[in-house]
Amino acid sequence: MPVDIKSLTKEQLREQIMTLGYPAFRAAQIGTWLDGGCASFDDMTNLPLALREQLKEQFVIPGVTILRRLQSQQDETVKYLFGLSDGETVESVLMSYHHGWSQCLSTQVGCRMGCSFCATGMGGLSRNLLPAEMLAQIETAQRDRGIRVSSVVLMGMGEPLDNYNNVLRFLRMLAEPGGIHIGMRHISLSTCGLVDGIYRLMEEKLQLTLSVSLHAPNDEIRSRLMPINRRYPVEELLTACRDYIRATGRRISFEYAMIDGVNDSDACAAQLASRLKGMLCHVNLIPANEVSGKDHRRSSQQRLKQFSHILEQQGITVTVRRTLGADISASCGQLRRQERREE
Repeated sequence: MPVDIKSLTKEQLREQIMTLGYPAFRAAQIGTWLDGGCASFDDMTNLPLALREQLKEQFVIPGVTILRRLQSQQDETVKYLFGLSDGETVESVLMSYHHGWSQCLSTQVGCRMGCSFCATGMGGLSRNLLPAEMLAQIETAQRDRGIRVSSVVLMGMGEPLDNYNNVLRFLRMLAEPGGIHIGMRHISLSTCGLVDGIYRLMEEKLQLTLSVSLHAPNDEIRSRLMPINRRYPVEELLTACRDYIRATGRRISFEYAMIDGVNDSDACAAQLASRLKGMLCHVNLIPANEVSGKDHRRSSQQRLKQFSHILEQQGITVTVRRTLGADISASCGQLRRQERREE
């Protein structure tokens, strides 16, 4: 099978090119082309023709193509349905903030976590994305819009810690000079609560932001919403979060989707505040996305305000996520489902 050339480190690429009988500077030339978003070996015109032919035989440059693009009429949000080389599809969302452009990326084709309120998991998991396929989502969006992405959120399709090795390699590539070059403090990684993955990530000592999809203050509610809670109950997850904070010194963000009549009561707010009190964290309240085929409905604005007020009274830092791209269903998973139904 051809090797994914974009997922090689600089040293690995140099070794591969020298094995083919070429000097190390050819690897540097190839790296410059790849960092610039080049998608074809034929376009690497400063390389000898013989080398280009060998590269085509032994390597591939994984990329993505834009199958659909939805532009919000309410703000500058753009939602992409990207096609992969094997016919699979993933979604990504580009969002404009006062500090620059942020992109929400997918890390898997589908997801196997099965959260009850999520569109992505309804079709199960097809496969993991390669590091280069994650990188290509950014490169393609940047070319399409003529902008530079300055921050990245791994909160699209898939569970990042379920594709740990590929995601970690992608993060290393993202921070490398010469390429997209986004520092770790501008990266947020979201997990549904894979405790073993949190401990592995803790050992890396990366200065990214860890976002934990909590969505409930107790096991009874969380197990109904998120099957992963049966493997890693709330208290075990929160223990891992406290260990992560101590080891990295980084504040954790707890994502909490507000679902009408399920997890948005005053009692839920009080219990959540009690569990998180004293922890270096903040809670991001999210008006739940209403997904076709799901019964969940988002909480009212009044409920959001009251829930937030109870948390703040107990000293918990709270934000309410700004809703972007509501007119294009900017939450991931829905465009891919629509595309598959139309095939």
